[in-house]
Amino acid sequence: MANAGVQLLGFTLAFLGFIGAIASTVMVEWKASSYAGENLITAQALYEGLWKSCVYQSTGQMQCKVFDSLLQLPGMVQGARGLMLSSILLSLLSLLVAMVGMKCTTCMEEQPQLKGKVAMAGGIVFVIAGVLSLAGTSWYGNRIAQDFYNPFTPTNSRYEFGSALYVGWGASFLSIIGGAFLCCHCSSQTSRKSPKYPSSNAAAGGRGYV
Repeated sequence: MANAGVQLLGFTLAFLGFIGAIASTVMVEWKASSYAGENLITAQALYEGLWKSCVYQSTGQMQCKVFDSLLQLPGMVQGARGLMLSSILLSLLSLLVAMVGMKCTTCMEEQPQLKGKVAMAGGIVFVIAGVLSLAGTSWYGNRIAQDFYNPFTPTNSRYEFGSALYVGWGASFLSIIGGAFLCCHCSSQTSRKSPKYPSSNAAAGGRGYV
């Protein structure tokens, strides 16, 4: 029961990471306008995401514009899109695979060893998905930091980390930790089952000679 609890905990963490990756991808606050400097107009706030940019007025109104051309987007936006979408698709696939291999499901009950390997495969895919989302958000954040500290960047054109990056980083770590729990559960289960077979055979052989 303890191993099943660890397995369920890992699946829950990975599922939360999957939801967080989706939320981070659709959020528009990947980077927000910076107020560092003097003589800056703070009547509006600028936000940019992977799919659109928004302007938030001090009156409470927000106007958003979807990016028109895909080819005119910066390379980091296109790369972040690809990495985040790949992470979401892999997480969805690993959810289906992990549910088949979990002990609390009735699938493949006749083959417990193969069922454990399926759960481990789902955990590995979860880890890969978390690494992809971590790479996408870190790449985007690194580019923001480089532009912010670049002395040739105008003060009114500097951006800071948006809330979507923090959501993406948290989701990445949840997916990696959850996938690692699934893998550790499978390895511990197989290592415990391995010494049972030779001990039972030795006992049976000893009884036969007597």
